[in-house]
Amino acid sequence: MTKGQLPAEGFVRLEQVLEVIPVSKSTWFRGIQAGRFPKPIKLGARASAWRVEDIRGLIQSKFE
Repeated sequence: MTKGQLPAEGFVRLEQVLEVIPVSKSTWFRGIQAGRFPKPIKLGARASAWRVEDIRGLIQSKFE
């Protein structure tokens, strides 16, 4: 996987999300609170990630 690409399936961390969704961290988290962006999945006490299919769905709905 190269920079700016999503894996076929699984989870991605925030850095990977922001490589394909061109917004700042603060804009991303405001979008989550507003319901525009998908909520993360907690992987542990200090680790969160997003489902790849949720990010792909966001890209298809927002950027087509």
